[in-house]
Amino acid sequence: MNELKERLKALGLSEEMTDKTIATVADFVKSKIPESYHSMIDDVLAGKSPDMGGLLGSLGGLGGLFGGK
Repeated sequence: MNELKERLKALGLSEEMTDKTIATVADFVKSKIPESYHSMIDDVLAGKSPDMGGLLGSLGGLGGLFGGK
């Protein structure tokens, strides 16, 4: 997350604008994904590694769409 903040600051954004930009993008992404994945976005923003097990388990159900069982 710090890397993203530094890149935004390099564009000339203030600390406040950097934080608002990241929050706006996070809210946008959350509006496009199921609510059950919102905590993953929050984890990334907090500098934590998200629990990808839940995501991978959900995606496993898509195997039937691609000829899997």
